[in-house]
Amino acid sequence: MTIRHLNGCGCSRRDFLRRGLCGIGVTAGLPVLLDRTSAALTAQALQGTSAEDHPERILVVVELSGGNDGLNTVVPFGDDEYYRVRPNLGIPSSKVIPIADGYGLHPSMAGFERLYKDGMLGVVHGCGYDNPSLSHFSSMGFWHTGVPNGGEPLGWLGRLADGVYDHDAQGNKIVNIGTRQSLAVQARRHQPLVFNDPRSFRRVGSETEKQAIERLRPKAPENPALEFLASTADNAVKSARFVRDAAAGYRTPVDYGIGGLSPQLRQVAALIHAGMPTRLYYVSYQGNSFDTHVHQADPHARLLAYTADAVRGFMDDLKRIGRVDDVAIMMFTEFGRRVEENASLGTDHGTATPMFVIGSGVEGGLHGRHPSLTDLDDGNLKMTTDFRRVYASMIEEWLGFDGTRSILKGSFEPLRLFS
Repeated sequence: MTIRHLNGCGCSRRDFLRRGLCGIGVTAGLPVLLDRTSAALTAQALQGTSAEDHPERILVVVELSGGNDGLNTVVPFGDDEYYRVRPNLGIPSSKVIPIADGYGLHPSMAGFERLYKDGMLGVVHGCGYDNPSLSHFSSMGFWHTGVPNGGEPLGWLGRLADGVYDHDAQGNKIVNIGTRQSLAVQARRHQPLVFNDPRSFRRVGSETEKQAIERLRPKAPENPALEFLASTADNAVKSARFVRDAAAGYRTPVDYGIGGLSPQLRQVAALIHAGMPTRLYYVSYQGNSFDTHVHQADPHARLLAYTADAVRGFMDDLKRIGRVDDVAIMMFTEFGRRVEENASLGTDHGTATPMFVIGSGVEGGLHGRHPSLTDLDDGNLKMTTDFRRVYASMIEEWLGFDGTRSILKGSFEPLRLFS
């Protein structure tokens, strides 16, 4: 019944392919494929224009899961209130890596210090949204969709892909490296390629599945639905092989550091070097690593060191392969921590937090206004920059697409983060 329904859609082969899927992830199966293909046929295509001025530009989004403590990452060492409310966790001013205006980086972030000095690191103060949630699940969902308290089913990167990039059965415009797909990349028309370990990434299927897919292959050219299903299945296998081969064959002398984001960003570099047509990459620090309620000092220092080293290594590697001018990174976490340290020598869930933008075209330095440490909302920082303004900057200033209102479901002025 499903196949007859697809055959009777009344659309041309070109329309069918344009509105279909662009690939399937490692865990996708034929029933899901059929369901999503049917949905793609009935969904309206989002309106948008291609980012023709910058066809090679790539956006890498990095998620720090768990709620990173922004005050001990970008340290307001020039504010005495910081040391009053954090007598144990406050980073001594003598150890802070100073950057500008009484602010500095955590001493473990040597990798970011180098990027900052090279003019490749932008720090956006006080990012958040109105009526913030202190729940990991809810707040992360708001950042993923870009629609706080809105119940949006699609991710902001998914909507971006739908609005900006043409898609066909051979184009994987979104790659999500992780153990499961993020809501941030959920799209209507673009199916992200999702994997964690390239060595085990494969979409082979059982012999029965192979035979079933082969039977779907059209015997005549006037069967666009079956042709699309077969080409999508073929693309899944080819994509898996491409990813495995690109990762296995990639050799680099650049040190990405250890743990954390290192293997994921190295995989991104390998795919870029291999010519993957992807324009949106999504990677995340596994688990709620940054949820530092107890004895925060040492674990947080290690997490920040791993993160800064991995990002610095990635940028160095892009420079080595001649692609550093084509890539920008945006880094976020779902919320910051409370201003005052707790009795367990940690910090509890908070609100506003800095975001980071990294790239050779970035307007390096501090952007926005740091929240007051004394004018608080029940012990939490008050947001000074809506995080969607950073999203708008990545969409409009970096990728060159001017339809931010349709993607972000509202009007958000870019921050001029790129020179």
